[in-house]
Amino acid sequence: MTGLSALLLSGAEFKADPYPTYAHLRASAPVYCRVSRDRAAAMWFLTRYDDVAAALRADQLWVKDADATLTVAERSVRPAAPALYRLLTHHMLNTDGDAHARLRALVNKAFSARQVEQLEPRLRAIAHTLLDRVATRGAMDYIDDFALPFSIAVIAELLGIPSRDRHRFRAWSHILVSPSVDAARNERKTARLAQVMNDFVTYLQGIFAERRRTPQPDLITSLLEAEEAGDRLSTEELFSMILLLTVVGHETSVFLLANQTLTLLAHPQALAAIGADRGLRAPMIEEVIRYDGPVERATMRFAAEDITLHGANIHRGDAVSLVLASAHRDACAFDHADTYDLTRSGARHLGFGLGAHYCLGAPLARLEARVALDALLERLPNVQLAAPRDQLRWQTNPIVRGPKRLPLRWETR
Repeated sequence: MTGLSALLLSGAEFKADPYPTYAHLRASAPVYCRVSRDRAAAMWFLTRYDDVAAALRADQLWVKDADATLTVAERSVRPAAPALYRLLTHHMLNTDGDAHARLRALVNKAFSARQVEQLEPRLRAIAHTLLDRVATRGAMDYIDDFALPFSIAVIAELLGIPSRDRHRFRAWSHILVSPSVDAARNERKTARLAQVMNDFVTYLQGIFAERRRTPQPDLITSLLEAEEAGDRLSTEELFSMILLLTVVGHETSVFLLANQTLTLLAHPQALAAIGADRGLRAPMIEEVIRYDGPVERATMRFAAEDITLHGANIHRGDAVSLVLASAHRDACAFDHADTYDLTRSGARHLGFGLGAHYCLGAPLARLEARVALDALLERLPNVQLAAPRDQLRWQTNPIVRGPKRLPLRWETR
C-alpha cells in the first residue's frame, strides 16, 4: 500500500477493489483530508464504522445543505443558485431539520409500505417477462438485459409512468448521473443537462395535468394530493422529488441487484444454501449490502461547525464523505469483516443510513432484490459468471459501487 500522500480514491484500479485502500485509511488516517487542486476547498473522508454511524445520526452537526453552514453575512453575498440547480436539488436528501421533516412527512403519506407491498405481483411479472426474453439465449448481460430495465420498470410502475415512455427515463437517468471529467466536458454536460431537464419538466407537466384531471392509484397522484397540516409540496419540490426517485432510486437498485448476483456466484456455498432454504434469502440481501453494497459513499455532508475528530481539525463548511463501504469492512464492528457470511449477526449495516435521513425507499429496495433473486434462481438455476471477476470493469461514479457489465451464461434446455 502506498503512503497517504499518494493515495488514489478514484480510477479504474481503485474502483475494482477499494477495500485495501479503505483498510489502510481506517488504520492510519480514519479522518482523511483531500484538498482541491487550487487548495480552496477540503474534503474529509470518515472510514471507521463508529464514526460513520455517529455522523449519520448527528444530522445537526453534519448537515446536507451547505448553505446551513454559512453565517447570515456569508449567505447575503453568495450568488443565487440557478433555477436548474434548484430543480435538481430541492428535495429531502439535501435538506435538514424542520425543512427535511416537512418534506418527509409529506412524502411518507405517498410512499407507504402498503403501496410497496401491492407492487409485488407486478414486480414478479416484470422479472419473468425480462427473463423470458433471454432464457433461450444461454447468455446475457445481467445489467443491460435485466437489472436496469427491471429497476426502470419498477420506479415507473410506482410513479405511474406509461410503459411506452420508460426508455426516456432510462436516457434521462444516464445523463443525470454520469460525472464529468474535465472543464470542457463540464460545459457540454451543463448544456445537455439543461436540455434533458427541460424535456423532463415538460413531460412531467403533462403527466401532472392528466393526474389532476383523472387521479390514478400511483405515486404521482399521491404526491400531488399529499398534504400535512394544510401544507403541500411546491412545484419545485414536486419536480425534485420525482427526479430523486427516478434517478437515485433506480440507480442504486440496479447495482444492488448486480452486486447481489455477483456475490452469490462467487460464493457457491451461500448460493446452494439459499436455494435449499428460502428463509436465508432476506439475511442474504442484508449481508450483500454490507459486504459489497451499491452505495459506496453516502451523499455529501458538511460540517456545521469546527470539529476535531481523531486529531483532525475539520472546519465549518468543509465537505465530509461518509464511506459506507469502508465502515462495512471495519473489523471493530464486524467479525471477519472481509468474509461474506449470510448467517452474520451483530452490528447492522449502514447501507440505508440512520436517523432522520434513513432511506425512505428501503422497503422497495429489499422487495426488488428479493423478487429479482427469486426469479433468477427459479428460471436460471445453473447460471454462472461468463467472465473472470478480475476482468470486470466498475462504475467510476464515487457514490455508487457496481460493475458496468455483468456477463452471465447458463445451459439451455
